[in-house]
Amino acid sequence: MMTIIQNFGWIDLLDIAIVAIILYGVILLIRETMAIRLLAGIAVVFLLYLAAQLAGFKALYLLLDNLLVYLVLILVMIFHGDIRRALLTLGKFRIMPARKGEEESAVIDELVTAAESLASKKIGALMVIERDMNVNNFLELGTEIDAKVTSELITSIFLPYSPIHDGAVLIQNGKLTRAGCFLPLTQNPDVSMALGTRHRAAIGLTELVDSVVVVISEETGKVSVVFGGRMTRDLDPQTLRKVLKRLLALTVGRWRS
Repeated sequence: MMTIIQNFGWIDLLDIAIVAIILYGVILLIRETMAIRLLAGIAVVFLLYLAAQLAGFKALYLLLDNLLVYLVLILVMIFHGDIRRALLTLGKFRIMPARKGEEESAVIDELVTAAESLASKKIGALMVIERDMNVNNFLELGTEIDAKVTSELITSIFLPYSPIHDGAVLIQNGKLTRAGCFLPLTQNPDVSMALGTRHRAAIGLTELVDSVVVVISEETGKVSVVFGGRMTRDLDPQTLRKVLKRLLALTVGRWRS
């Protein structure tokens, strides 16, 4: 035992840390999704594969051996969105300059003010904030605006008599670039059918890209934030500001002057 401890160096610690980070990432990926059931099924198949090999069941062994090859392809097909998102964001992290942080804070303040105003009037709204992945190929682009993000502009867009109140506004690089955008609806069977179209659209987009979406319910006036396919609901202005700051603080490469 003492020999093992003495030979345990910083390389071994680094090795363990890397494995721990990878395992943590895998757990985050599969948590609260259908992947848990899928991976459990694959584990059962793999155990049967080992049992067949040990028991000498040649026919069963050959069947499961071929099946495992196809299961790998199935996993890639099911998680292609997550894999693409991970690859596209890999290696982009860098420290944001102070000026970028100030711009981000100003945009968040305007979004929170707009959300509070719309929620008080029970006016439904969708606000998409692009982070590191470009979203243009994942939604139906609406009317081009390209304006400074202000609460007055956002509120006026979502008023019922506005010609572009349907759909979502899109914020890219700290500017409001488009309105009337339509998002892909989630196909996840675990998402509650009680959720309305806005919430399902917000989940659908964030399952594909790393954007943050603010949703205001027309029925209840409650504010939600959706990120990574997961929803945080019923937020007051102070909590909304904290959530947006936390999520957008991870934005590293796309907000430019």
